[in-house]
Amino acid sequence: MNNWQKQKQWYASQDLEIRKTWYSSVAEAYNRVRPRYPQELCDRAIEVVQLRPDATILEIGSGPGNATIGFAKLGFSMVCLEPSRESCQFLESNCSAYPQIEIMNTSFEEWKLEPEKFDVVLAANSFHWIPPEVSYGKTANALKQEGHLILLWNLQPEPRYEEYTILQEVYQKYAPSLSRYEGRNKQEEVLKNFGDEILKSGQFQDLISEQIPCQVTYSVDDYLLLLDTFSPYQRIEKRDRELLFIGLRERIEKNFYSKIEFSYLSAFHIARKISF
Repeated sequence: MNNWQKQKQWYASQDLEIRKTWYSSVAEAYNRVRPRYPQELCDRAIEVVQLRPDATILEIGSGPGNATIGFAKLGFSMVCLEPSRESCQFLESNCSAYPQIEIMNTSFEEWKLEPEKFDVVLAANSFHWIPPEVSYGKTANALKQEGHLILLWNLQPEPRYEEYTILQEVYQKYAPSLSRYEGRNKQEEVLKNFGDEILKSGQFQDLISEQIPCQVTYSVDDYLLLLDTFSPYQRIEKRDRELLFIGLRERIEKNFYSKIEFSYLSAFHIARKISF
C-alpha cells in the first residue's frame, strides 16, 4: 500500500466532523501557498468533455477556489460545496468576480442530492476525503445522463533528489514516518491507481487521464507553510513538527540560500457516467 492509499484509508476512517474542519486551522496558508491548477489543464478538461457554455458544474470540496476559478472565469455556472467555514471565506473572496458561482458551506455527504442536475462533478484533491461507499454512487446520481466526473490532482511538490538527501537527515531525526521521496515515476503510479479506482467503482467508463509537469519555487517560509497544509504533517505531534520545521529551515537557509525549486505533476482523470 503506497502513501496515498494509506492517506485515503485514513481519511475515510475519520469521523465526518473531523474531516469537515481538518483544514480550517490552515485555511489561510492553504490559500496562500498551495499550487493552483494550471489553466491549461482546466481548458483541456473542458475540451475533452466537450462542455457546453450553458453547462452546470458541481464542485466537491472547493477549498479557497484553487480549481474553481479556472472554470468560473470561462463562464460556467457552478455550485461549490466546502465544509470548512474558514475556507469558504477565502472562496467567497477569490470568486467575488463570478456571480454565477453558488457557494454552500456543507460537506458532500450532508448535501441534499439533486438527482441528474449537473453536467460535471468536479473534485480537486478532495475526492479521497469521501468514503467510497458514498463518493461514486452519489456523484453518479447527481450527474445527468452522459455526465462526467472530473478529478484534478496536484501531487506533492518535491525538490530534486540530491536536494532531498540534504533534508532527509532532519526527517529521520524528528519525523521518520514522513521521510519518503516519490519522484516522477512513483507519482505517475499513484495517478494510475486513482484512475483504476474510478473504473472499479462500476459507475463510470471511458476513462481519460492526462498530466502536466510543473515547477514552483518557494521561499523557506512559504515552503514550511505548504508542508503545514499537508495532512501527514498535521497528524504528527506538534512538538515533533516544530522541531522538524526548525531543522528544515536551517538546512534550506544554509544550503539553498533560503529558496528551493520543486517539481510535481498536475493531472486530471475524466470519466463518463454509465447509464443503466
